[in-house]
Amino acid sequence: MFAVLHIIRKSVATLALRPFLMLAALVLAACQPVSVAAPGGGGTAPSGPVPVALLVPHGSADAQEAHLARDLENAARLAVADLAGVQIDLRVYGTAGQAGQAQQAALNAAADGARIIIGPLHAESANAVAVAMAPRNINVLAFSNNPTIAGGNLFILGQTFQNTANRLADFATRQQKSRIMAVYSDNLAGQLGRTAIEQAVRDNGATLAGSVGYEFSQEGVIDAIPKIKTAAETNAADAIFLTANSAGALPLFTQMLPENGLGPDRVQYIGLSRWDTPPQTLDLPGVQGGWFALPDPARASQFTQRFSAAYGNVPHPIASLSYDGIAAVGALVKSGNREALGRAALTQSAGFQGVSGVFRFRPDGSNERGLAVATIRDRRVTILSPAPQSFGGAGF
Repeated sequence: MFAVLHIIRKSVATLALRPFLMLAALVLAACQPVSVAAPGGGGTAPSGPVPVALLVPHGSADAQEAHLARDLENAARLAVADLAGVQIDLRVYGTAGQAGQAQQAALNAAADGARIIIGPLHAESANAVAVAMAPRNINVLAFSNNPTIAGGNLFILGQTFQNTANRLADFATRQQKSRIMAVYSDNLAGQLGRTAIEQAVRDNGATLAGSVGYEFSQEGVIDAIPKIKTAAETNAADAIFLTANSAGALPLFTQMLPENGLGPDRVQYIGLSRWDTPPQTLDLPGVQGGWFALPDPARASQFTQRFSAAYGNVPHPIASLSYDGIAAVGALVKSGNREALGRAALTQSAGFQGVSGVFRFRPDGSNERGLAVATIRDRRVTILSPAPQSFGGAGF
């Protein structure tokens, strides 16, 4: 499994559910934050190109993965072209989306002299690659948002549930929302989301006003409505934090909760996923006024425009992670540190600054990044709290 699973809704009426890859379009760059778009600055670059391996699912039988592989490679090449003063010898290896092939690709990359590995896509593949690279002291920056796979020489690039929950819980408490209830699906995504929400509520000094789970089906959502209402009223909840995404149970929840007397006029809706994708979500009456988090929209838009101009298509949301990894490597190498790609450099507290905002790896292999808090007003996204530009400021 690549990351955390979500649910896809084929229509609001049927709520046909199936696994859905949680996507996180996130970006990073250099130390003491330096922009990846203009990676200048001090430090002495090595005399020769730095070998960097990119593991992507070329050869996958899944058409969507094959398309994603192309975007990941193109984003990496865009990043290489943007670097100044550092030469990256980018070597692309296909994994076919399979753990065994990913591990063999990593072994081949190490034999070819790779100093760091960007990718692979799926969590199982990332684990296999990290295990093979650990004895060789090669770090792996995987395209994942699942913190359960992180640690050792394996770092994840994707935006995590915990990061999102922390940002939103912090904002909520600043808006005097002190009794927050969690509503989660009973699958892997829901369980991870519930854990993140409950931890964030505690860490930000709020009270957990109950946790209500629901079966991963249309009937499960319907059956959960009275339970949610009872728990919210019993525990005097002033906010409901939902793990459901806009392609899954969110439309049904935001329709049925108000119909059952638990609308936005009584409680604040908060979403662990983005509520602005797909764009049609903005038209739903129930999401108006809800809060959710997203990377710096202006920076993300700039990357999308540049990628589209270069390759003729809008990039897959995960493509930016490939750009980020390459840009970070280039910026760190240019710092002149002999251990530029080691653990200490990767986990520096100052973090990195990229086209989607400030970011840093945590010592446990997960990450923390600056996110904006947004709402939907009149079917448009409105930023309530901008993404922080550095660590230690508002929003962290």
